[in-house]
Amino acid sequence: MSKMEHKENNMFFYQGREAIGGENSLKSIKQKIAELSNIKNVSFLLGAGASSDAIPSMKAMQEEITKNMDGNTDDGIKTLYQSIDSDNLEKVLTILHAKKHYLQGISNADAKSKSNVEKLITHIEDSMYSKINIDISSDDATKSMDLYKQFYQKTALRNKDLSRVNIFTTNNDLFNERALDTLNINYNNGFGGGLERVFNPARFHYTFSKKIDANLEKFEPLENMVYLYKLHGSISWIEQDGNSLFNIHEIPVTGGETKGDESHVLIYPTPLKQSQSLGSPYADLIREFQTKLSLPNSVIFIVGYSFSDEHLNNIIYQALASNSSISVVIFGEYKNCPLAKIEDSRIYQIFGTDQGSNKIHYFEYIVKELLPNVDENIDTSLLDAFVSSLNTALKSDGTV
Repeated sequence: MSKMEHKENNMFFYQGREAIGGENSLKSIKQKIAELSNIKNVSFLLGAGASSDAIPSMKAMQEEITKNMDGNTDDGIKTLYQSIDSDNLEKVLTILHAKKHYLQGISNADAKSKSNVEKLITHIEDSMYSKINIDISSDDATKSMDLYKQFYQKTALRNKDLSRVNIFTTNNDLFNERALDTLNINYNNGFGGGLERVFNPARFHYTFSKKIDANLEKFEPLENMVYLYKLHGSISWIEQDGNSLFNIHEIPVTGGETKGDESHVLIYPTPLKQSQSLGSPYADLIREFQTKLSLPNSVIFIVGYSFSDEHLNNIIYQALASNSSISVVIFGEYKNCPLAKIEDSRIYQIFGTDQGSNKIHYFEYIVKELLPNVDENIDTSLLDAFVSSLNTALKSDGTV
């Protein structure tokens, strides 16, 4: 049956190019996700769509930059920006970087032109940083924060005989870290240390364990733990010299602040994106992505990712070519993505709307409706209600 022939309440579920589920599509989707969530090696790839309730899209960012540019007092960069005929922020940066390299290669290039190009690139990147580094406590961030917390409440706690869950993300924001800290869930993001947290890729091969017998040297891995890989860096990472083989440091970041003078380590949507990913720490993170997808009995759930990063796409393709026991679950309809055109039973695609017109491939629906509760005995909603009630009581009492 072709993809366009099967339609049930605008809900689509495919294994390879074959529609499955029939009239019970939603039930079939939930059963398959629950089944795949219990195999040994589980990974998620979270793209911009996972944070879209709080972090604006590239299009929205450009609209805001264009609006603010009208009030910019620097006529040089304003004129340069207005001369670029594109409504795509990535293309704008591509053009600017091309012009920058062109001017750098000309011995008699106008110094003012060079300066304007460099200043405009910096202005755009600083504006993007400010849009990403939002105040987590703001109203705009509350919904996303709650979703991330629910996501980890459903995925972090795993049977000790299974591998810890791997979270790969192309996002630079701090929703993952904030949610994990709030829930007191242990996570390994490749950084270690105390007052000075420094990146060390060897840490991804460490596990957190607990002693199960006071009289014996017997340990077992913590059930409540995840590995977090930020493939495009983070607004909390900076590059600076230190007493380490790797000069990438993790620093505290206050939401709502501007970039400042720090050399933050994150990949902007520029033509340098792929070449940047070849250097540290990105090469180490990419290597981990490749390693995890090569493990037997693996699944990767792809959420809110647009398949616009070829270096990541290629790793997924390579995993499918070399690992016969991997499953790839894609949430969303990507007609131009090669994976959507392949007749392969290891590839699942889920998208559409339910009877209430809710988009089933959106992060919110996936978290609330599709992901199984790993441990029904842990009533996290009850715990959240208790914490909220306690805070309210303390405030009314004047204690806090």
